[in-house]
Amino acid sequence: MGALSRAAHALSFLLLSLLSITADASSLCSKQGSSLVRNISEATQSDFGRGGLAHITVAGALLHGMKEVEIWLQTFAPGTRTPIHRHSCEEVFVVLKGKGTLLLGSSSMKQPGTPQEFGIYANSTFSIPVNDPHQVWNRDEHEDLQMLVVISRPPVKAFIYDDWNVPHTAAKLKFPYYWDEECYNAPKDEL
Repeated sequence: MGALSRAAHALSFLLLSLLSITADASSLCSKQGSSLVRNISEATQSDFGRGGLAHITVAGALLHGMKEVEIWLQTFAPGTRTPIHRHSCEEVFVVLKGKGTLLLGSSSMKQPGTPQEFGIYANSTFSIPVNDPHQVWNRDEHEDLQMLVVISRPPVKAFIYDDWNVPHTAAKLKFPYYWDEECYNAPKDEL
């Protein structure tokens, strides 16, 4: 095979690979053709630029057409945590493995204030009321913290705080949230 033929073959392979990747990315967001039964171990997971996080949307609004609830599998490496945040939905956690701390602030004051601390551990569950600022922290030095998370009213709109003393009105909206960015189609401005 000549050099020109090898180059053409390599270029064809590269183009087919790119088309395959593009097709996979577009099908990731497609509600059509999504299998009813999925193997979580084969699901796409990412840290979305947040080192120490592994996130899988098990069943979601944008990925699977869910309307009332969304379910995530999240794993936090030792020492990692969520940002301090709140959202306009209820959230339920089931701790599958590991241990950590839930920090829960107040939504009834002008800012979250000094949070309450709750120990969380394997086989424990906890729920976060609508708009209560919170943070989950894996304080273990050796073991991952893995949780199944259920939210109502997807997709989630999160308000992020720099610290516990930031007024609620100064929290920064993050929407779509990191794992929804690829599939969220913003409404087009009609003007």
